[in-house]
Parts: sequence; C-alpha cells; structure tokens
Amino acid sequence: MTGMARQDRREARDDARPPTAGEQRIADEHHRVAERRTAGEAHAAGETSTAGEVILECKDLSVGYDKPILEHVNLTIRRGEIVVLLGGSGCGKSTLLRTIIGLHPPLAGEVVVFGQSMYALPLDERNRLLRRTGTAFQQDALFGSMTVEDNIALPLRELTKLPNPLICEMVRMRLAVVGLPGMEHRMPGQLSGGQRKRAALARASILDPEIMFCDEPSAGLDPVVAAGIDETLLRFRATLGVTLVVVTHELESIRTIADRAVMFAHGGIAAQGTIEELERNTDPEIYGFFHRVADKHASPARAAT
Repeated sequence: MTGMARQDRREARDDARPPTAGEQRIADEHHRVAERRTAGEAHAAGETSTAGEVILECKDLSVGYDKPILEHVNLTIRRGEIVVLLGGSGCGKSTLLRTIIGLHPPLAGEVVVFGQSMYALPLDERNRLLRRTGTAFQQDALFGSMTVEDNIALPLRELTKLPNPLICEMVRMRLAVVGLPGMEHRMPGQLSGGQRKRAALARASILDPEIMFCDEPSAGLDPVVAAGIDETLLRFRATLGVTLVVVTHELESIRTIADRAVMFAHGGIAAQGTIEELERNTDPEIYGFFHRVADKHASPARAAT
C-alpha cells in the first residue's frame, strides 16, 4: 500500500469517527461566533430587525442603594444591537449598569440574561453566565503593576487552560484590533488616556463575549481620540458580532454608534427609540439634552433671584 493510500485511509477513519467533547465545544463556539458576526454585519449595514434574539431584559427593575434611583425599568436588548443608555449626571444609568453586570443586586424586579434570571441563580452559575459578557469600566480598571499584556491576558489565564504562547498571541492580535500594536510590554502608566481606554476594551473583549458593557468609554478624551474609540466599538460589532450596551452622555458618540438610545430622567425611562426619534421629542428635558439647551431653572441668575 502506498503512503498516499494509507494517508487517505487514515483521513477517512478520522472523518467517520464522532468528534470528541473538546472538538465539539470548539465547533459550537465557531458556530456561535459566526452567528454573532452575521448579526453584527446586518446591523452595521443598517439591516436592523425587531425580530432579533433577545439576550438581555430588565423587567420592572428598580435599582439604587438606601432608596431607589431608578424604578420600573423595562428594557430589551437584541443580539447585534448597539444600545446607548443616556441621561444627565446622577440619573442612575451607571447604577443600572452595575446591577445588569452582577455587581449590585436590584431592589426589585428581574434581570434576564440569555434567558436566565440572573439574580435567581446560585453564585457559581451566575458567574458562569457572566463569562459570556465583558465589561469595560469608566476608569479602565487596569492593574498598574502589570504590563498591558498581563492585564489583557488575565481573564484567559484565570478562566481557561490555554497554553501561554497561545494566550500571548491572542493578546497581540486583540491589541492590533484596538489600535495598540506592539504595546503589550508597556505599563499602564506609560499609556495616554485614550490608549488606556483601548487596552480596557481589549481586555473586556478577549474572551469573545456575546455582549459587552461599556461605561463612559470616551469620557475625558479629546474629539479625535473619542472618534477612534467609537470606530473601535463599531469594529467589534462588525467583526466579532458583539452586542454592545454603552453608557454615555457624549452626543457625538451617541449619534455615531447607537442603533437605539434609552434616556433616563425623573427616576425612570423618559424615552427610548432611535436617535432621530429622540431628537424630535418635544419633552423639554429630552429636547434640551439633544439640542444643548440650558436648564433655565438651574441657572445661577435664576437661583440668585
């Protein structure tokens, strides 16, 4: 029997055998990533649909500390969307985000993630569910004593059994995606504010989450750098199929990235819809937010009077 014939027979046997559990997990993950990428590409092309799979719901949710800040919040996020949560300072949007990502239990109501009521789950099951998500915090939360590479690799080293050379290669590739090629050996203190934000996005996305939460990703950045962060978020959605929930009050970013926006005011949802719909809203507070109209009741002259 020739060597080629033996090789053909071995390949035929490999094709005939059932996949191992590890091979099946890899195949399933490739299938999920392909589905997410398809959803992301559809949204990026403007082919949005209200029939998309619901992956996050807030049901009659109330959040706060000693007393509610937001009450009776009903919110639905569909796969492939970029949804912006906005409102004035102190309106409760960051508190809501903390509850959605499992850091602060709700006062009432329910958070349903991937079809499961998150706070009804035991802690270990809740943590497994949250591994399918990623979070980029407002202050980037990078460890100052660790290199950029070690910061981004941390979730992979803690939650997977991948070999270190592969982890380093994955970090290198993700840094290229966020516009930081070759910076893996720098310390966070050697990065600019915009570079730190990009490194935080790389870490939040390194496990290929299905949904990412970003708290004020462009806050404090100059317009050019902020525009780069917006482009990175859009690239995540288009290439990785990631659904994004972004907390921000930056109008230019909202207009650039959002499929839908949810505005909070007066202790609840004041309005939600496309940016065009919210810009046409005649409610004084909503109109003032989108058209930068000063609140006369808060002016120093009126307060003095």
